This record gives sequence, C-alpha cells and structure tokens, in this order.
Amino acid sequence: MDETIRWLRDRPYYDGQLTHHETVPGHDATFADLDLPDRLATALEKQGIERLYGHQAAAVERVRDGDDVVLATDTASGKSLAYTIPAFERALDHTGCTLYIAPQVALIEDQTDALQDLAHGLGFGSRVTVAQYTGRQSKSEKRDIRERQPTVLLTTPDMLHYGILPHSHRLWEWFVERLETVVIDEVHEYRGVFGSQVGLVMRRLNRVCERFDSSPQYVCCSATIGNPVEHAATVTGRSESSLSALTDDESATGPTHWLFWNPPEYEDNGWGSGRRKSSHTETKRLFVDLVSRGFQTVVFTRSRQTAERYATESADELRRRGDRDAAETVTAYQAALTNERRRSVEEGLQSGEVRGVWSTNALELGVDIGGLDAVLLDGYPGTRMQAFQQAGRAGRGTDPSLVVLVGGEDQLDQYFMRNPTEFLQAEPERAISNPENRQLMPGHVCSAARETWLTPTDDRHFGPEFPEVVTELTETGDLDRRETDAGIRWLYDGDGSPQHEMSLRTIDDQQVQLRDRASGDTVAKLPFGDALRDAHPGAIYHHQGRTYEVVDLDLDLGVAELSQTHADYYTQVLHDKTITVEDDHDERPMPGREDSTLRLADVTMRKQITGYERRDGSSGEPLGRFALDLPETTLETRAFYFTVPEPVERAMRERAAERSETADTDEAFGGGIHAAEHAMIAMMPAELLCDRRDVGGLSTPLHPHTDQSTIFVYDGYPGGVGLTERAYADIGSLVSTTRRMVASCDCADGCPACVQSPHCGNANDPLDKDLALDLLRELDEVGDTDR
Repeated sequence: MDETIRWLRDRPYYDGQLTHHETVPGHDATFADLDLPDRLATALEKQGIERLYGHQAAAVERVRDGDDVVLATDTASGKSLAYTIPAFERALDHTGCTLYIAPQVALIEDQTDALQDLAHGLGFGSRVTVAQYTGRQSKSEKRDIRERQPTVLLTTPDMLHYGILPHSHRLWEWFVERLETVVIDEVHEYRGVFGSQVGLVMRRLNRVCERFDSSPQYVCCSATIGNPVEHAATVTGRSESSLSALTDDESATGPTHWLFWNPPEYEDNGWGSGRRKSSHTETKRLFVDLVSRGFQTVVFTRSRQTAERYATESADELRRRGDRDAAETVTAYQAALTNERRRSVEEGLQSGEVRGVWSTNALELGVDIGGLDAVLLDGYPGTRMQAFQQAGRAGRGTDPSLVVLVGGEDQLDQYFMRNPTEFLQAEPERAISNPENRQLMPGHVCSAARETWLTPTDDRHFGPEFPEVVTELTETGDLDRRETDAGIRWLYDGDGSPQHEMSLRTIDDQQVQLRDRASGDTVAKLPFGDALRDAHPGAIYHHQGRTYEVVDLDLDLGVAELSQTHADYYTQVLHDKTITVEDDHDERPMPGREDSTLRLADVTMRKQITGYERRDGSSGEPLGRFALDLPETTLETRAFYFTVPEPVERAMRERAAERSETADTDEAFGGGIHAAEHAMIAMMPAELLCDRRDVGGLSTPLHPHTDQSTIFVYDGYPGGVGLTERAYADIGSLVSTTRRMVASCDCADGCPACVQSPHCGNANDPLDKDLALDLLRELDEVGDTDR
C-alpha cells in the first residue's frame, strides 16, 4: 500500500494535496465457543461459519438470558448473527416469531436473501420460514405472506406503522402473540425527526404486545456511536437499565491507510480567500487512477446527481486512456435505481465484475458487497460515524485497505483536514431523537387509540406529556372518553386511518410538486418550507443531471413549474428572521462566565424570504439580487441562547475602532456575533449526529427579551428533536470546538472553511472573523492556547 501511496503522489496533478497519512493497525480475531442446535450449526458451517467472534457469542448468550441487547461495533463485524441465531433457535424450538426492522428496503431484501439461504440450509421440516413485508408488494402478495405465517418477518418502520399495527387485532394477532424478538437494525439511523417518529411507533408496538400478553426482547444493531444504550432506549421505549451493550469488535481486520487529501486553493483573484477547488474533481482523479491500477474502489458522495455525473465522467476518462475494459466496470449506485439495477451492482461488487462505483450513502448500510480495496470519501460525510461506516466497506479479511478523505471547502471538512488526529481519535458523536415531541405525539396517540384503547397508565409509554395530549384530543373530538368497569378508556373517534395521515420521515405534510413545464412530468416533491427556499420563481434547481429554472410557483395549487436551462449560475435566497421567546425552561451561567446567561427555551422563529442572489457557478461571485414576494413562515421549536457579556461587547467594539478610525463599530460587532453564530452551527455535527441544516441561528446586537446582545441556536424542526437540549447541556464542549476551528483557519477575513455559511439569509454580510474569535475565546473556559 505504501507503494501505491507514493505512486499517487507522483501523479501529474499532485501538488501537495496529501496533508496526512495515518495507518490504523488491524487486529486478529478473538473467537468464543457457543453450543448450537446441531441442525443450525450444520447450516452455518455450509456458509463457512465454523466459529463465532467473541462479541457475537456474547450477544447471543445475553439474548438467551432474556436481556435486551444493543450491539454497536464496526462495519462488517458480523452483527447479524447476534439476532439470527436466537431467532432461528426459537423458531426451531417452539415457533417463536422474530420481527426484523430496517430503515431501507434494499437492506431488507439483502437480509431476506441471507436468512432464507440459512433457513433452506436447515433442511426439510425445520419450521423456520422467512418473508419480507414491504410497500413494494401487491395486496395479494401481502395476503399470501400473512397466510403462510412466517416465523421471521422483515419490514420497514413505515410498513409497521401503516400496514401491521393498524391491523394487529385482526390480521396479525397470530404474529404478535408469538412475537419473542424485535430486531432493530441500523438503529443509529433513527435520529432526528425520523428517529422521533420511529420511537413513537415502537411505543405503539409495545402497547399492542401487552394486549396480546407478549413481551419481546429487543436486539439493536448500530454503528459506533457515543450513546448506544441511551439511544436504543429512546428508540425502543425500554429503560436504559434493561439494555445490555456490547461495543468491542473482536472480528479480524487488516491495517487501514487513511489519507487526508485537500484540494488546492484557487489563486486569490480578488473575490475572497479560502476557496478550494472541487472535491469532486480531485476524487475523480484518484478514482480513475485507482481503478486503472486494479483497485476495486467505491466513492461515497452526497447527492444522486453527483454520483451519476462523475461515474459517467470517470468511465469516459478511462476510455480516453485506452482502458475500455475498466470503463465498462464503472457505474453509479443510488436509491432511485430499480431494484434489479441495485442488485446487479451489489452482485457485481461481490463477484469483482464491477470495479468502481460512485455511490450515495445508499451503499453505506449493511448490504453485503464483500470487501473493497479502496474507499474514497468525496467530502466529509457530515459525521465521523458516517465516515467510519463508509470507510468500513474497505478491507478484505486481514489485507491492507485504503481510505481517502477528500476535503470539501466548508468548516468541518477543513477543520479535520487541519486536525486529522482529532478526526481519528475523537469520541464518536451521540445520536439524538425526541419521541416526546409535542408536534408528533397527537398523531401517534390517535393511532394508538385506533389500534387498542388508551388508558391513563399509557403515560408509561408516551411520557409525562401524555395526559395533556389526550385532553386536547378529547376536546377536539379526535378521542372519545368512556368510563367503564375497568376504568377510564379513550377510543379513536375519527373517520379513516390516522396512521395514513402522517409520514414517518417528515414533519411537514404540506408538499409542493416540481413539474417540468415541457413534459408535464413531476420532477420532485418538496416540503412547503423547502419549496420556498429552493423552488421560488427564478431559482435554479438541479435534478438527475439536468438544470432547471423555476418559472412559476403557485402555492395555492402546490405546484412549481420548471423549465430546463443551461444557466451557469446558482441561486441563494435572502431572508429576514426574528425570534420570540415563548417560555424559558432552564437557565444557568455560561461555563466560566457569571456575566453571561445561557437559557433553554421554547421559541417562535419567523422567517420572511425577501429575495435571492445569483452567483457565478465557478467563482461564487455575486451576479445580482432580485426581490421576491413570498409568505412568512413560522417555526415553533426549542432553542438555546446566551447573552454576550457587556465587558466583552465593549472590548470587541474598541478593537474594531482600533483597527480603523472609520470603522462602523455597530456593523463590526454585529459581524462578530454573526460569524460566531455561523461557526457554532457548523460545528454542532462534530458533537451530535445531525446535519447543519437541522439547526438554525440568529444573532442580534439587542434582543427585547434580554435587553442585551444575544445569540440563538434553534432546532430546525417543529417542537424540536432534542438537538438543542443536548447542546445546551454540553455548551462548553461546543464553544471550545468552535474556537479551535476558527482559530486554526489561516484565512485573513473569514471564508467557507470557518465562518461563512452557504445557507446564510444575509449573504454572509456582515461577518467579522477576528471579533468572532475574540468572543469565542472569552466564552471558552477550556483554554486559551491560541491567544
């Protein structure tokens, strides 16, 4: 591998991009003995599994002992046997049932094949039957599955919500009565709004199981996260004390060579420093070189459009080099492909016929593709957990593997390019969800009442907000309150199915269709708020390799009309924003600062999109501003906020005056707190499993609630999903990480790698990096090593 790395550094385009090379050593496997039923042991041996790793055997033993288990180990560590063995043992012994839940149908199909192969290996009459139950099946296929009564059923949380729980009393009674194990695979994926919704679905499942006197165990499989027990408990509705965690990976791995590869900066051309050339271009160069050298390589990139475009360009480049055979083995992989095409790519990677793939995170989850020689990360994926999940796809047994992180230009990318050791050695992020979100609970409480009557004791499932939610739903007529000999009960009193009135994957049910004016085809659907931002008149919208301009937006009809264009610019909205504090829940001094108050509150954020900018597609230079007349939107959510200490504000203003006699100190101070707000939002994904679009912020030199200069950071979803609560609790760590990020950027005035934001509604004006750093230093109680 060292020879290959030297070869990459000798390529014609190399100009110092390799900023760090670190080898993470592999380790030998540790095995453990485990008694298995003869029939199951034989079936596993046919698949080449003669012994279990230590963590696999330990997980099986704990399930046998009746524990709920969360197994949080690396990619390709064999987590599936932790639930497969108990599921098959119980089915062989007394036809106990297992419910397997995964976030994506592709993963369900892969696991269905693996489990069916193992079931067939048990031989005739084993009583172990496997079936999947998803929205892609016809009514007759679903009916046939129910009639066969499989012992292992695989489904998505969406299908559990829509298709199983509403019919548990009629169509699924046989299954719930025999249900002994619930497997939640990729449990780290259930975070934010989706995780909060799924947590409420699992509480409804727990209630239905109680009705049928079943008490299944939970087996949760997760990537390495910072809070596996806490998160699994939040999703499953079980207590943390009932969960047993296994986090040591005892499988065999080879050494992994990590390369940190930073694209060169543009030469300063007068429109700003710190801008770097495209990570896509650098990744394509590396990809083509590695594939041509015989390395089976997968690139993980963020968007479907990028995957498709650069897979095509990579194949074209290989043909230009005369390597037509390799070009034919390069393809793209993303969720919009047909089932047949996805399966073809997966099988090609397993067999080696496919040599190179550009993929979205659709290939990140546990679909079996074998071991790769190299993984390229086209930009930091957003979290270290996700980066290590994707990197874990590289590695064939104990052979060395190569992972290259190609830096993008934003804050987290460049922070880790400058601080690679912190990336490799930092504690994993924590997954956050909030099943007690008051915006989400009413729909699930109605659904629960439709599935089986509610009683006052259901607060043990839904939490302390349950009585108030029930009271509100009774007053609106959604629930019917009855007094019976058994006590108070509530029944759903509406028409139809409350389950079908909500989506688990969004919180905003109002959708806008994006329609191609020429063909009449629907290009995409966006939530209302996203449509105002991305589909306003004049917006440039990219979809599957095509560029459109939005020519009309009819919010009454919920339709945006698009026309294809060859525009070489992009658009960015401008907006005004206000925040009103509705209720302060908690407050304390900022760590180390008695003169700055930190609060956690319910807030209302009001946003008015006022216009948009056109920016050059290559340089990012502004090309003009245009006004828009769009409705104001409001968001009722949770936020933390803190006041800027008055002595610090005075010092910031004095420094601005010292730098220039003509300085507008009001504007400079506003730019300082604005830049600090941007930087804190950018670094929240370094602490929590979230995207920076999951949070928003506002900084103001004077807020009416505090009568001081104040910085707000709010949860981007109605009711909040727990992000700001956790950041409030760990504010010292967030401030310290943010300070280090800004201080380590060597730009002069602020750039996309430190304080600029691509989502800023004020076009990043004003921003003052130096004053932001002054503020962060004063707030950081950890240290002042960069003063």
